[in-house]
Amino acid sequence: MMYTSGTTGQPKGVQRPLPEGDPDDLAGIAATAFCQGFGITLGRGVHLVCGPMYHAGPFVGVTNALHAGHTVVVMRRWTPERFLDLVERHRVTNTQMVPTMFVRLLALPAVERARADVSSVESIFHTGAPCPVDVKQRVMDWFGPVVYETYGGTEGAATIATPRRWLERPGTVGRPIVGAVVKILDDDGNELPPGEPGSIYIGSAGAEHAEYFKDPEKSESIRRGPLVTLGDIGYFDDDGFLFLCDRKIDMVISGGVNVYPAEVEACLLGSDAVADVAVIGVPDDEWGESVKAIVEPVAGVETGPALEDALIEHCRARIARFKCPRSIDFVRPP
Repeated sequence: MMYTSGTTGQPKGVQRPLPEGDPDDLAGIAATAFCQGFGITLGRGVHLVCGPMYHAGPFVGVTNALHAGHTVVVMRRWTPERFLDLVERHRVTNTQMVPTMFVRLLALPAVERARADVSSVESIFHTGAPCPVDVKQRVMDWFGPVVYETYGGTEGAATIATPRRWLERPGTVGRPIVGAVVKILDDDGNELPPGEPGSIYIGSAGAEHAEYFKDPEKSESIRRGPLVTLGDIGYFDDDGFLFLCDRKIDMVISGGVNVYPAEVEACLLGSDAVADVAVIGVPDDEWGESVKAIVEPVAGVETGPALEDALIEHCRARIARFKCPRSIDFVRPP
């Protein structure tokens, strides 16, 4: 039983029904399907574990790598320098990462990135949070078209975007995987047309029967018939490709208009002065909530009013004015 929490507080155990059949056979089938979906060669390869294995993403990555007959290298602690060293030393062919890791890699000095040998990497699969388009494009420019993206959760799988499909439609998290159903619903449960954001509901093998351990009320709160939601907002384009907006719980309502923090964060991460950022809503007497950014600047960048003004102007040149931060706080890592 895997645990999940996301932005909703205490971890929740996700119970899913065990499939019928021999466990070893089913594991082999699952591993084969996983490798095929992510461009991974069976029987040959080196998988680098970048994240904690209590999380569903790294756990699925390492178990399928083992079933596929790959060597597994486990990082004790992730740093961009250590990651590049291990990739080169062990000729890593595939790994699972999150967008924050991409940002940290891209923040390395250009000379360090240029001398890193990443030619062995055939597949990077990522999930866990929306990835800024600019960040993912720069990673692909560096590593090549090897970045696969998935959307789903411990409760069930939903979509996959291959590198080719993503390059055709930057920002998409792909189309539903075989056997999965994905729908965009409004608060009344009505299905929404392409281009209109709403709650993402998924149905896939075992997802409709997923339950939170000893929490029947929470289990029921995520259901609409056979579908469940992970609490995310998104929309389909006209060709059936899914795009994420943000977690519903994270949405900021300013002057009656919805602002998705992930969009603002992606914009700020496009600045060379920003190493990492979180965008939140804070109480505002006039607007109800206003948008605030908490920014970790790149090492050596001087903080203060001038940088705050520059970053706000950076946003105003790229996204709608009402979405832009009205204030920015700066923090440094301990």
